[in-house]
Amino acid sequence: MVKLANKYFVEFLTIVFIGLIAYTLVYKKDYFYIVCALPILLTIVYLAIFKFNYLVYFLAFCTPLAVTLQEIGLTTRSGPNLSLPSEPIMIGIMFLYILNNIYKPINDKKFLTHPLSYLILAQIIWMAITIVTSTEIIISIKYLISRLWYVFSCYLIIPLVIKNKTSIVNFILSYAISLSIVIVYTLINHAKYNFNDKAADWIVSPFYNDHTAYGAALSMYIPMLVCLLFVSSVSKTLKIIIAFLFVLFSVGLVASFARAGWLSLVIVLFVWLTILLKIKFRTLLITFITLITLFLAFRVEIFMVLGRNNTDAEGGFANNIESISNISTDASNLERLNRWSCALRMWQDKPVFGWGPGTYMFKYAPYQLSSQRTIISTNFGTNGNAHSEYLGPLAEQGVLGILGMLAMLIYIIWFGYKLAYRNYEKDIKLLTLGLFFGLITYLVHGFLNNFLDTDKLSLPFWGFLGILVCIDLYYTPEPETSNKDVAVT
Repeated sequence: MVKLANKYFVEFLTIVFIGLIAYTLVYKKDYFYIVCALPILLTIVYLAIFKFNYLVYFLAFCTPLAVTLQEIGLTTRSGPNLSLPSEPIMIGIMFLYILNNIYKPINDKKFLTHPLSYLILAQIIWMAITIVTSTEIIISIKYLISRLWYVFSCYLIIPLVIKNKTSIVNFILSYAISLSIVIVYTLINHAKYNFNDKAADWIVSPFYNDHTAYGAALSMYIPMLVCLLFVSSVSKTLKIIIAFLFVLFSVGLVASFARAGWLSLVIVLFVWLTILLKIKFRTLLITFITLITLFLAFRVEIFMVLGRNNTDAEGGFANNIESISNISTDASNLERLNRWSCALRMWQDKPVFGWGPGTYMFKYAPYQLSSQRTIISTNFGTNGNAHSEYLGPLAEQGVLGILGMLAMLIYIIWFGYKLAYRNYEKDIKLLTLGLFFGLITYLVHGFLNNFLDTDKLSLPFWGFLGILVCIDLYYTPEPETSNKDVAVT
């Protein structure tokens, strides 16, 4: 019996599960969904104990396909809104990490003391401080806790998973393959509406809350997929799959009508050109500061020119491109200006500590001016946050909130250029560039949208950062070429 049980263990479990499902359907219908979730729960427990790296890959695969409690009708807008199954897995990983550290430190000290780790820690500490003065303490505590499980499960855990180039590729493709399922689902449903640009906003439901988050995820992975095509350690069969994914992602991004996604890839092309020309980061920073200064000096004239553009994001791809700079009639652009203006006015009222993490959407309504309201404006905090990863923290966490995000922005770009100019072997160089370019797309999105309070974008953002830190610490550049001529200063 023992031999038979060992030999046919999976088959035995399958029969038991089918019997349990049948019993539930007949006698305990209210427990049907719980019983259906048992195989997933058992798989997660098994992976957590015996195959932890596979648990992280499983998390990456689950995230694009995860749906929230609100989407499946289990809670209302005022209730908890966990994303299933990704966020419970993230919470579990966070507790596993903490419990293991109580017994014995599991992270390399070099990783924990890396400048990027210190920047992340400083942000979390300031976020915790601003909870004390928050106008909605419960909401702010929830916001901080969710940020913690994102950082723990997507950043701190990375050194325990990323052991070599293969593990990097596995982590990337786990998310990408799952996202491709969402793309196919979205394209099929979008085709029923003749790929109408208005339908693009909600057709991504229930997997993404709107087309901008969906477009941000696509644009993060497109540069990564391009770089993977040239990695020599990737098999030819896998490269064919990656090439198919690249085409699918490109079609998905075009059909998403996510203009920020299109813009971010244009910026990536510019960054790639500067790396080819080996332009120093210091030169780029001075150029950027100069451009910002010129913009501020001539902002009135620039806004007058932009005000003449009245092309709405309707009527096809070309119109959507032209409408990016339309701040006179495009409702989406005008609503962003409305939200940004509210964030600035909120900051003026609470400049030091802000209103509290996660509170913007509940507090900005009174700060809307009637002259800035649009047809999509609302007083109920149902249509997104501040639409900025930089102005949102300014309103919620005061001046140190935005300074923390700007410090993160500058450091990531400097760090990316530093790694890009190192003389790594070809495969590591390509993986580094793909990760860096993916992060650039999100940093560009950060000026127009904010998604780091969601699992969909937190996993690739913090995960990409964690992998870059691992490359910085654990991969030695080849010695034959000096970095003297290309040092980032």
